[in-house]
Amino acid sequence: AWLALRAEDLSALQPRLAALGLSSLGRLDGHVLPSIRAVIAALVALSGSGRAEFPAPAQIGAAGLLAARRDALFGARAEGPGTRIMVTLPGLAAAEPALISGLVQAGADCFRINCAHDDPAVWAALIGQIRTEAAGLGRALPVSMDLGGPKFRIARVRGDDKHRLVTGESFWILAEGARSPHGALAVRLSHPQLAAALAPGREVVIDDGKIRAEVIRVEAGAVELRVVQAPLKGARLKLEKGVNLPGARLDVPALTEEDLQALDFVMREADVVSYSFVQSVADVEALLAAIEARKALRDPGRGLPGLVLKIETPRALEALPDLIVAAGGRLPVGVMIARGDLAVEIGFDRLSEIQEEVLWLCAAAQVPVIWATQVLETLVKEGQATRAEVTDAAMGQRAEAVMLNKGPHAARGVAFLRDVLARMDRHQAKKEARLGALHLWREG
Repeated sequence: AWLALRAEDLSALQPRLAALGLSSLGRLDGHVLPSIRAVIAALVALSGSGRAEFPAPAQIGAAGLLAARRDALFGARAEGPGTRIMVTLPGLAAAEPALISGLVQAGADCFRINCAHDDPAVWAALIGQIRTEAAGLGRALPVSMDLGGPKFRIARVRGDDKHRLVTGESFWILAEGARSPHGALAVRLSHPQLAAALAPGREVVIDDGKIRAEVIRVEAGAVELRVVQAPLKGARLKLEKGVNLPGARLDVPALTEEDLQALDFVMREADVVSYSFVQSVADVEALLAAIEARKALRDPGRGLPGLVLKIETPRALEALPDLIVAAGGRLPVGVMIARGDLAVEIGFDRLSEIQEEVLWLCAAAQVPVIWATQVLETLVKEGQATRAEVTDAAMGQRAEAVMLNKGPHAARGVAFLRDVLARMDRHQAKKEARLGALHLWREG
């Protein structure tokens, strides 16, 4: 019902309804039909044209269901902001128990471990410390483990790897066995599908947008690119840095062999599985089948883990309603707005609009959302937040969880974020403004 309604442009109708003191339909996510019936009943009553049949008040509003699903995925607590705080753990925390303890004391609700880094021994040590902290608190501190997925990266650099590329310079992408002309600076990529998708005019983005280049020539096994955007001081082509092809439809399975190996551990220990690079219902079904095949590894008293869909590509955005239905029918499901890769893929100028639409869709489906990527990044890494970061963190209050990345000042970031979220709770609930008393201009 929500998708059908939002396919229509209601913007001209909304001020007319508001002028009559009626709902402008701006907050009907999750209860579409009862909200429309309520407006129709009010119009009937105002016009005196018939019997006004209002829906039961309990049919309008489903905050309780969304809150319960939030708590199941990201942890429950009796006080504090409604939005939960997730923190990405570095591997070094396995040998430093005080790090996790400090994050918990600062207000962290749940933790994220990236299976693309470290190994099962480190993961087990991290989870053991989290469980100890949870036992001391008398409440759960859920652990989400990310399956790395087919991350597209620079696998090899040929030539002067210290050279900083600037706008106007060229470099090459090579297929296996190919050589760059005259020893020019070149890279080999982790997946051959990337090089195969390159054609003249195609844009290539490296290291989350530090380098933007355009394909200018394709030869047998070699592709020449010209840098169209780079920092003034230039940027290096480094091993393991991410590579994106905005707009390209890459038919690469989301579940890798490494993911399947990690899933053995994840099924035994994690509370939530986060699925990277998921793009299709087939991807979801592949992971559900892999989870089902490993049910015997799971403590039967715990139930199956929850599933977080990481939305990183245009294809995932287009398929999101179907992904939610496919996953949510089998496991508790959440959605992560993975704003780093997503911004590179769809364009930074579209990110603000798209993250709003994802929040609305998930509210309609009553699916918890994680607001992720570079939240309070400068504070976490350098100890001082920028003004723009504070505003971004405040916007994250409309999601059910906000994720902080690892950094030397992560505990300080958690405490700061918790305070921002609590303050915003006074003024906002999802899309709805709360009209609490304002004291700034109170007389006397």
